[in-house]
Amino acid sequence: MRSTWTDERLDEFKASVEAGFDDLNRRVSELSARVDSLQHTMINGFIAIMVAMFTGFVGLAGLILTQM
Repeated sequence: MRSTWTDERLDEFKASVEAGFDDLNRRVSELSARVDSLQHTMINGFIAIMVAMFTGFVGLAGLILTQM
């Protein structure tokens, strides 16, 4: 291993590190978009399930009331 670093090698190292961080930022942004999309889908599913349950309860209540 070299004990000294030239300015040129330090510049190459800096560029490599910056490229790595740029790639990481891009990947985190993509992951964030995917999580947001998943959250949106989960909310829509939750709303659909709640509507179905409410409709079922209202139908059941209507059936019970008409049988009395």
